[in-house]
Amino acid sequence: MSQLSAGCIKLLQTADPGDLDVFNSPYVVQFLSTKRVGNTNPTASGATPPDRYRIIMSDGTQYMQAMLATQLNEMVTSNTITKNTIAVLEKLTCSFVQGKRLVVVLGLRVLEHVAEKIGEPQNIDAPASGAETATPAVASASTSVPTPAAASVNMSSSSRPPQPPPKGRHGNIYPIEGLSPYQNNWTIKARVTQKSDIKTWSNARGEGKLFNVTLMDDSGEIRGTGFNLAVDELYPRLEEGKVYYISKARVNLAKKKFSNVNNDYELSFERNTEVEECHEVTNVPTIKYNFVPLNLLEELNKDAICDVIGVVKEASPVTEITSVKQNRQIPKRELTLVDKSGFSVRMTLWGKQAEQYSTAESSPVIAFKGVKVGDFGGRSLSMYSSSTMHVNPDIDECFTLRGWYDSSGAEQTFKAHSMSGGGAASGAAFNRADIRSLDEVKQTGYGMPEKPENFSARATIMHIKADNISYPACPTQGCNKKVLEINGTWRCEKCEQSYPAPEHRYIMSMAVADYSGQAWLQGFNEVGVAVFGMTANELLEKKERDPSEYNAIMHKANCHTFNFSCRAKQDTYNENTRIRYGISRIQPLNYKEEAIAMRDLLYSAWAR
Repeated sequence: MSQLSAGCIKLLQTADPGDLDVFNSPYVVQFLSTKRVGNTNPTASGATPPDRYRIIMSDGTQYMQAMLATQLNEMVTSNTITKNTIAVLEKLTCSFVQGKRLVVVLGLRVLEHVAEKIGEPQNIDAPASGAETATPAVASASTSVPTPAAASVNMSSSSRPPQPPPKGRHGNIYPIEGLSPYQNNWTIKARVTQKSDIKTWSNARGEGKLFNVTLMDDSGEIRGTGFNLAVDELYPRLEEGKVYYISKARVNLAKKKFSNVNNDYELSFERNTEVEECHEVTNVPTIKYNFVPLNLLEELNKDAICDVIGVVKEASPVTEITSVKQNRQIPKRELTLVDKSGFSVRMTLWGKQAEQYSTAESSPVIAFKGVKVGDFGGRSLSMYSSSTMHVNPDIDECFTLRGWYDSSGAEQTFKAHSMSGGGAASGAAFNRADIRSLDEVKQTGYGMPEKPENFSARATIMHIKADNISYPACPTQGCNKKVLEINGTWRCEKCEQSYPAPEHRYIMSMAVADYSGQAWLQGFNEVGVAVFGMTANELLEKKERDPSEYNAIMHKANCHTFNFSCRAKQDTYNENTRIRYGISRIQPLNYKEEAIAMRDLLYSAWAR
């Protein structure tokens, strides 16, 4: 096994950035981990820059975090560099980014791959070096990392030296990114960005309670969970937005199905876990957002997790729904959010968030982190246990939205994320370049496994299922829930109101065909309106008045060709798994547009 270069980590962490002899000398190190860091800062031309890779490298005694130059990305993607790889660092550079030391690996050569970590390396604690001191620093996804060409310009441009990690009773401060089950005696300094309610459970093995928090420092996030006695001890002491020193918690593999935090590990708080509030909050970031404009929500898959910011245009009163699974009433409130994209979306708040939302302020700006995307009626959003909301946050996006809404946005008309008129439902827009034959969709496995995929198709209706073609819905605008007939009136449990008559809405299931084959497509109300040219109420009225007229309408709907935007998704029902093709947008053919598209195709490079 190759011998690591003892002491090289301390040398790289403390050397003067301009000492070329140090940064051009070869060092043998072991890579303990690599992690992709998405780079969101556009280049001067507006193009999206390539991803960066953050690495943890060890000399067997100490480890530090660094970055790979982009020209080395292929070594990670091709698995030339993997966990525990031993390599020779042939060329490096060092600069300071936002006051923090950043070592960038410009050249390396892989020696061998081993299965185990060498030694028990500890996180480097750099002492002061002249006027500058450095802590193990990591470029976050929102931090601009200098390219090798720019590094020489930035080497001496540090405007303020970073502070060394706290010492004494807090020991060395570890970055969250550096935590693993193999380390002991660590302390993190992190901000609580989210804190859940206390949850209880009861089963055959007993009863208990738990809560969880999301912790963040400048290297990343991690989820922490406390059970039973730890709930009593720590829940009152941890507050959202505050910074704490935390130690003596157990590091476990993360249970991904319970969390959307981007970390392979999570913390379990125990009786001896130590938590102390930190009043020196420098170098601890506030919540990081990656906002998605409301008009782009239709490009996200159902159940995707995203961050959004918007102005509250409407807020419903708190209602309660009965959870069959939890056997209790759950408070619920719906907000209508708008932004500068000209779209609106429904956001559902649950539990504590629904109850504590204040309607005293008119049209606040709210930033949401980690909310779930739904596809009911187009696109909707919903908070859940690990989501957070911040009213009028002190960020630039909030001030921009506030100014826009107060000056002109309040009078604007917004497009809802629901299937809307003109024979077109919201969803992925029809794109001729994405047209796929029905046979190609099936043969290439669209929607498998459990990953919704969008596609466009041009197909002709061959048959429409006439049974259960509609359902009785609540007539309240925007509700659309199924209502039940009780003593001659129709009751909506969501709105808690009764109505003399429902508004029937289509549930479409139809076989369509193109030159390659046939497929069954499913759609909702606006699909039916586009196919029949009338509402479901009008169609059912004709059925009751004259069944022969109804049958003629059903027959006439066949043999019409439409452009479809669809979503393929794997679905399991009664232990049978199949692919369902849902219609997100339907458009009748516009023959002028089709002719223009064919003309343009004939003049394109494809036809030459």
